[in-house]
Amino acid sequence: MSTILIEPLTPEAFAPFGQVIQMEGAHHYPINNGMTERYHDLAKVELGGVHARPLISIFRGQPYELPLTLKLVERHPLGSQAFYPLSNLPFLVTVASDLSGVPETPRAFLTAPRQGVNIAMNIWHGVLTPLHEVSDFLVVDRGGDGNNLEEHHFDVPHIVMMQ
Repeated sequence: MSTILIEPLTPEAFAPFGQVIQMEGAHHYPINNGMTERYHDLAKVELGGVHARPLISIFRGQPYELPLTLKLVERHPLGSQAFYPLSNLPFLVTVASDLSGVPETPRAFLTAPRQGVNIAMNIWHGVLTPLHEVSDFLVVDRGGDGNNLEEHHFDVPHIVMMQ
């Protein structure tokens, strides 16, 4: 069993897996007669396959405890999947690059308040993992025809823990 140490989430560290969704450092400008600030184009929504369309959902996740035993990851071959918390609580994001159809050694990131992620199409990732209490997330992903879910069960689980 290998141990994965949780890293802070930064745009640079997460770039191989997708985008960090945050207002800090984002292109923004005023709209609505100056009464609203638009933080523009924060993530690349990817939609592939037949009759693809974007879905906007709210997921309510039950909290996990650390250390976490990571037994399963999944990926979506036909679309990206974005998670943005509707609270200021951090959550855990676990991702892995692909190596000939199976995930490489995962990496784990802890979000800061007001940070979300957009996991790119075909990137292995853990399930939604709030840590402190039941938490709601705005989720943007793909609807349409075709199988957009693959799962991988590790023969030997990984232990995810704080540094």
